[in-house]
Order: sequence, then C-alpha cells, then structure tokens
Amino acid sequence: MLKIYGSMRCPDCVQCREDLDRAGVEYEYLDFSESLKNLKEFLILREAPIFDEIRKEGRIGIPCILREDDSITLDWEEFT
Repeated sequence: MLKIYGSMRCPDCVQCREDLDRAGVEYEYLDFSESLKNLKEFLILREAPIFDEIRKEGRIGIPCILREDDSITLDWEEFT
C-alpha cells in the first residue's frame, strides 16, 4: 500500500487525496502537521536525492509518496 506524507493545509495534498480516492487507489495518509512522528519520518525521506532541487528552491516536496518498494515519487498522477 502507498504511504503519502503531506499536510491537509497544502492544496496539492488535498488534490492528491481526491484524485487517488476517485481512482480507487489504496493508501495510508500521514499528515505531518498533525503528528511529530509523521514529520520525523518525512524528514528522513526528504534526504533522498529526489528532493535535492526541491530543497535548493526552498520548497517542501509534498505530497511525498512512498511506494511499496520503498521508492519515492512526488507525482501522484502516475497512480490515477
């Protein structure tokens, strides 16, 4: 099952959830604005090379999707 890290304060995260729900994709949503545990997990993931440019640009990089094989993507549309 996919794990999605994000915040419901982020319009992209809200859209991601709506699109995945509409497509019938199963996922676990981990809102880091509601849980320090989720935030810590996301910060570890954010050290991955996929976030290099995002960090340089001062962006957060959410929604962050962790696939079942532990690879990371920032493109939820590949699942819809």
